[in-house]
Amino acid sequence: MYAKETRELKDNEIAQKLEEAYEELWNLRFKHATNQLTKTSEIKRVRKDIARLKTVQRQRELEAQKER
Repeated sequence: MYAKETRELKDNEIAQKLEEAYEELWNLRFKHATNQLTKTSEIKRVRKDIARLKTVQRQRELEAQKER
């Protein structure tokens, strides 16, 4: 997921995607611990997706605070 795509999402969609990403990360870590994960780069991809989602979420929070 790119940052441009993330910015187009609504706040509730970002929260939902963030929850799904954390769940996916947990599953990938579990597979890695049990030696079932073949593509370890997937962990890095999901972590970057989480960072993008949290960045956009925080930017929106700061914008909302400025408007007050």
